[in-house]
Amino acid sequence: MKTYDEKHIKNIVLLGAPKSGKTTLSETMLFEAGIINKRGTIEENNTISDYHEIEHQRGNSVYATLMHTEWKDYKINIIDTPGLEDFAGEVIAAIRVCDTAVLLLNAQYGVEVGTELIWDYVDKYRKPTILTINQLDAEQANFNKTVEDAAHILGNAVTIMQYPVNQGSGFNAIIDLLKMTLYRFPENGGKPEKLPIPDAEKERAEQLHNELVEKAAENDDTLMELYFEKGSLDEDELRQGIKIGMLKHQLFPVFCLSAKNNMGSGRLMGFIDNVAPSAVEMPPEITETLQEIPCDPAGPACLFIFKTLQEPHIGRLSFFKVISGEIKGGMELINEKGNTTERISQLFITDGKNRNNVERLRAGDIGCTLKLKNTLTNHTLCEKNFPGQIAPIDFPPPKVRVAIEALNKSDDEKLSEVLAEIHIEDPTLEVEFNRELKQVILHGQGELHLLVTKWRLENIYKMEVAYHAAKIPYRETIQKAAIASYRHKKQSGGAGQFGEVYLKIEPWFEGMPPYKEHPVRDTEEVSLQWGGKLVFNNCIVGGAIDNRFLPSILKGVMEKMQEGPLTGSYVRDIRVSVYDGKMHPVDSNDISFKIAGMMAFREAFHQAAPQLLEPVFDLEATAPDVMMGDIMSELQSRRSIITGMDTLNGYQVIKARTPQAELDKLFSALRNVTQGKAKLKSQFAEYAPVPAEVQRKLSEDYKKEEVHSD
Repeated sequence: MKTYDEKHIKNIVLLGAPKSGKTTLSETMLFEAGIINKRGTIEENNTISDYHEIEHQRGNSVYATLMHTEWKDYKINIIDTPGLEDFAGEVIAAIRVCDTAVLLLNAQYGVEVGTELIWDYVDKYRKPTILTINQLDAEQANFNKTVEDAAHILGNAVTIMQYPVNQGSGFNAIIDLLKMTLYRFPENGGKPEKLPIPDAEKERAEQLHNELVEKAAENDDTLMELYFEKGSLDEDELRQGIKIGMLKHQLFPVFCLSAKNNMGSGRLMGFIDNVAPSAVEMPPEITETLQEIPCDPAGPACLFIFKTLQEPHIGRLSFFKVISGEIKGGMELINEKGNTTERISQLFITDGKNRNNVERLRAGDIGCTLKLKNTLTNHTLCEKNFPGQIAPIDFPPPKVRVAIEALNKSDDEKLSEVLAEIHIEDPTLEVEFNRELKQVILHGQGELHLLVTKWRLENIYKMEVAYHAAKIPYRETIQKAAIASYRHKKQSGGAGQFGEVYLKIEPWFEGMPPYKEHPVRDTEEVSLQWGGKLVFNNCIVGGAIDNRFLPSILKGVMEKMQEGPLTGSYVRDIRVSVYDGKMHPVDSNDISFKIAGMMAFREAFHQAAPQLLEPVFDLEATAPDVMMGDIMSELQSRRSIITGMDTLNGYQVIKARTPQAELDKLFSALRNVTQGKAKLKSQFAEYAPVPAEVQRKLSEDYKKEEVHSD
């Protein structure tokens, strides 16, 4: 394969809702360029993209897949992405390293579920964008409505570059407003015939062409002067203005396609070659220390890992973009985060599962390598004295969670290793080994995300696993003061055990008045690892308890606070004042006072109006106005408290406080009632009291578990 300079490498990402035709378009582009001799289909499971078994079973993309074409002296790197929000990590990583986003819209359905969410990521990274209206050969195709839907979301930057002459089942012709030519395709697609614009279409074509010229001119002062001077722009000037508008994120050209019938893909690739910006024309990359790194083949060698994939029988594949310089096989590069040096043993360009060896890759290109030991997604490999690590991809926080266990207990250690490996591949799947809840918890983007992970564990790693509801990290506290004492006495032949403790417990809060019922000799304030505080007052006078036993009493109290009396949850925000007790000159020891302190605290806790607290999250749901009623109903049915409403870019925003116990089910319910059109985000807010009936049930369940375990 020839080596392309940085100006002749174009990186595009195919985006769109499920079934919008991304994989079919990528197949057609590879066929048009001669990379493949026959186009595969999703139905026959033989496309270059979507080659994993889970994708064959589901009939849609789960992974982002890297491919390439060579078209008229340009190399186009293509990343085909999933359309479902559950696999957002794959989408975001691809957007991050590509230079142009190609957003597919299904002409039958317009802007579909998920398209708006994808657009948020494109807009965040300010990527130049091409809109392609696909499936214009479908019976229900409606080009004008699809353009209107897109303009409603993206604004007046949506600019028609092509429009269909005869959309629907007879579709075979488009009018191109840049070249002012009609393209008519043969029955089986492929290379079109170039014809003059018919008289019946001339008025509309001229009007849309003038709009395109104005859009191109308004992005550059020089072009605007030319436009005022000549009243128009020639084709080269139009290309220049369109590129400037795309780079400014102020012009999104609209193209027409039937990817399935190979109509329009060649013209799209020609536009990508001639107009879409290359990496060298894009803003420079930014390091974590905010230094700019231009795309310069003469600069120091640097690559950025954007995706890691574990392939059976092959090992770990690391996909990267060359940020600067030139990468060659055999190079040794430094990874500051991994604190190691990595040797680039082999370089590949990939087309799905097919890998082709290359000797070098220049700045702006995308490729992959094998078996990097300590280099993961978001890591930078570079030469010595490079300015620093490239700013990482910002992956979305998880939205749902589930507890996982291996059905075969001998697989516990293996499960931990496998989950760690899967997390390396998919940073949006987080693994938590929660000692408090005694569960391994998976945090994911949605139910489907978690189900696909389970499928992988069972079918690729051959491990039987089960999912359970993740427990809630409740907290316990008290609502009033209480006094209790406990005598621990044990005699069994030899040295005995004796310790007696009197103490008072109170709810603690910031700024509460000092304890005055007994003289306080000293106070220890403990900031608890699980949140809140324990304030421990030593009020012993007259030597009733020797000072050396006070730490043991505190230790006993702390142990009980790690397994609260109500539900076994952590206890927080309590002031304990030890004011009296008794010792034995022979039998008193540390263990005696530890047990006495623990049991006195336990007895006092039950008398102090114990209160169970639950984690509560701030939730934001953004959706169209017509869905507000359904969203409100779901929130209120799940113990949510509405805290406010707002508007944002034509959408309604509902803010609520929701208990974590309801959160996982609520996310799924809101997705269902809004057909996935709601944008949801949550953040921990506080611990708040649970309703009395919920506390009673949880406490009773805990007592039953204790009896059963005994």
